[in-house]
Amino acid sequence: MYCSGEISEDEAMAAIEGLRIEMIDGMARIDTGRSVRCGMPEVVLAEGKEPGAFARIMLAQVKASGRCIATRVSPEHIEALQPLLPPEVRLEHREAARAIVLSTGEGPDPRGGTVAILTAGTSDIPVAEEAKLIAEEMGCEVRTAYDVGVAGIHRLFSALRDLIPADVFIVAAGREGTLPAIVAGLVDRPVIGVPVSTGYGYMGAGEAALASMLQACSVLAVVNIDAGFTAGAFAAQIAHGGRRV
Repeated sequence: MYCSGEISEDEAMAAIEGLRIEMIDGMARIDTGRSVRCGMPEVVLAEGKEPGAFARIMLAQVKASGRCIATRVSPEHIEALQPLLPPEVRLEHREAARAIVLSTGEGPDPRGGTVAILTAGTSDIPVAEEAKLIAEEMGCEVRTAYDVGVAGIHRLFSALRDLIPADVFIVAAGREGTLPAIVAGLVDRPVIGVPVSTGYGYMGAGEAALASMLQACSVLAVVNIDAGFTAGAFAAQIAHGGRRV
């Protein structure tokens, strides 16, 4: 198509860039073209990875793209990575989100849109902070209101007042997982429910919260248990309003 003049050189390069894959140590295929192809960054899940292998994957990713994120990071992962970082690479530890960001330059470009994130309790904050990080890395403004669950429902209304201008809401809740359905019944924007693995006893560890959200009579989307990354990326896509960069 490029040779026949149907698309420009820049368009052809963008299409090729979106398909880039790099092999690391014969085990990991780094998707360096994800941001071009899908509009979201490649995010490395540290959980389950041997610290040395994790460090090599992160270094390859930041070399290829200039910026990369890792979630569910342990102190051992950070200890393995820090001595290997070249001087031009900056490490930001987002402790509340259990995540790190490596970068060689400026932060993510603003792309517009506002994401609001609420939690039912303070135990839900790590999942909410993971969602916040991803939405921010995708260029959104993020506003938060934590610990506004149904055990003290009066806390919710003043919090919502400051969040109403948002384009999309993420609501994280464990135990019985009621809060997303309530928020969805109060706002005229998309709501994404995130069941969190807090709670114990019958259908504990987020199962009751997931079932409750799936059965909600309010209109909302639901992601998997503890899926902060998925919620943040989905919310950012909605907040962007379908705009592509």
